[in-house]
Amino acid sequence: MILITGATGAVGHPLTAALLARGAAVRAVTRDPAAARLPAGVETFGGDPSRPASVAPALDGVTALFLHPRAVGDAAAALVALARERGVRRVVALSALNVDDPLDEQPSRFRGDRNKEAEDAAATSGLEWTGLRASSFAGNALTAWGAQIRAGDVVRYVHPDFQESPVDERDLAEVAARALLTDEYAGRRLELPGPQSLSHREMVAVLGEVLGRPLRMAEVPPEAAVQGMLRQGLPEPFVRALMARYAAHLRRPQHPGTDQVRSLLGRPARTFADWAADHADAFRA
Repeated sequence: MILITGATGAVGHPLTAALLARGAAVRAVTRDPAAARLPAGVETFGGDPSRPASVAPALDGVTALFLHPRAVGDAAAALVALARERGVRRVVALSALNVDDPLDEQPSRFRGDRNKEAEDAAATSGLEWTGLRASSFAGNALTAWGAQIRAGDVVRYVHPDFQESPVDERDLAEVAARALLTDEYAGRRLELPGPQSLSHREMVAVLGEVLGRPLRMAEVPPEAAVQGMLRQGLPEPFVRALMARYAAHLRRPQHPGTDQVRSLLGRPARTFADWAADHADAFRA
């Protein structure tokens, strides 16, 4: 039995499917089981992973735990300790390539991710453990630009030439599934960028090719971008940290694309174009 926290998220949802495809028994902890919409065959359990006592019964019979840094929040160490007491033998923690950066320079921290805490809790647990250090998700393109692309052919955004290496969340899920089911990656912190370094402008161009539309990017000054994001309701500390990250790595990507996913899965990683083709409908009006 594999217990998944963050099961309804961008990595957790495909992870449940990947585990089921391998014949694993999967149990998902979610705050709202009725709204989870998980694949058939997943056992859902109501609870809040950031309050470990609320999910203690869900640990009965579990052999491996997937630790999502936003779902567990500041309770990673407590949850892992409880899991060990309940007989769990393996823990896999989702983390990020920038986990060793100063905490105030990690934008996702200001949206609830506790990457360092989750990875450290796994590594010091006394259990078999693996850390998955992911780059930016390919799906972030939908969050950042989806509404603009559905409305027209111009994407207004900051720093068109900033590069990153987007990783397909399904590839992360497949690596996580192997880590949960085997000891192949035990005791390792796996760095998992996508296969290509692409600028914001290049990613928009890829989306245009997939959609068959002449998309173009119009540069927005940083402060104007900040104000626009704040009007959308994003937390100011997150927005400021994101802008600082963009500015600090304009000349070259902080985490270039690599063949690491290929070396782990024995097949090519999904490219951003692959992801875009599979999610094209989400960008159409």
